[in-house]
Amino acid sequence: MLYLGCHLSSSKGNLDMVKTASKIGANTFAFFTRNPRGSKAKPLDVVDCTRAMAELERQKFGTLVAHGSYTMNLCTKDPEARQFAAQVLLEDLQRMEAMPGQYYNFHPGSHVNQGIETGISQIVDALKPAMEQEYPVTVLLESMAGKGSEVGATFEQLRQIIDGVGSKNMGVCLDTCHIWDGGYNIAEDLDGVVAEFDRVIGLDRLKAMHLNDSKNPLGSHKDRHECIGKGFLGLETFQKIVNHPKLKGIPMILETPNELPGYQAEIDLLRSLERN
Repeated sequence: MLYLGCHLSSSKGNLDMVKTASKIGANTFAFFTRNPRGSKAKPLDVVDCTRAMAELERQKFGTLVAHGSYTMNLCTKDPEARQFAAQVLLEDLQRMEAMPGQYYNFHPGSHVNQGIETGISQIVDALKPAMEQEYPVTVLLESMAGKGSEVGATFEQLRQIIDGVGSKNMGVCLDTCHIWDGGYNIAEDLDGVVAEFDRVIGLDRLKAMHLNDSKNPLGSHKDRHECIGKGFLGLETFQKIVNHPKLKGIPMILETPNELPGYQAEIDLLRSLERN
């Protein structure tokens, strides 16, 4: 089964997102748990969450991929900001309890010239107490492009965080633009990159993907998304991805520069590439 979707606005509630996703041919989707550029979260509507869960089951949707705020930096240099980010993480996981069984994905953070090892240690320190609460959600580290002082640009860094936390409820969301910009050649050697991920982290930890083409060449460390087939990755790469036997069944979320009609067209395009 090919599970495809995109980021949707949660302004009208979770049930509305399910209906919107269905209208554009999606059978999964992503949404921000709070303002993506801030820290505010709207009050939790438990009734809406319950209705959304029932509709997801009725329509046989794949797992959803909630996304933490871009400003949540668990390894910032400022101790107070770091503590605040850890509190935001804990609150988000607690809110996910209203929609059990979904994924919560976030950018690991930027160490701000403290060094990779310090950054990884601080991320682990924030994640461990949050994961010990055992909320019914799997937490995903997003693979990054290595822009500036970003943590998580290599499989080894992601593995260090996972090992440090030591929870079975942790996984990875691979972003195609990010790993390409980070130096992993998925255009010419997708099999090799998948094998490398399996060797370093383990495919059992690969829970979701963000499907984005890239405006930049391999290893640029810039993270600029492009529409499917219109960047350096090209359409053939995505044909390989949607048909790769080891990537089947995981939710694939579009984050391309589009509005809903564009996402619908890309979902239709990706489905047309799938071999029966």
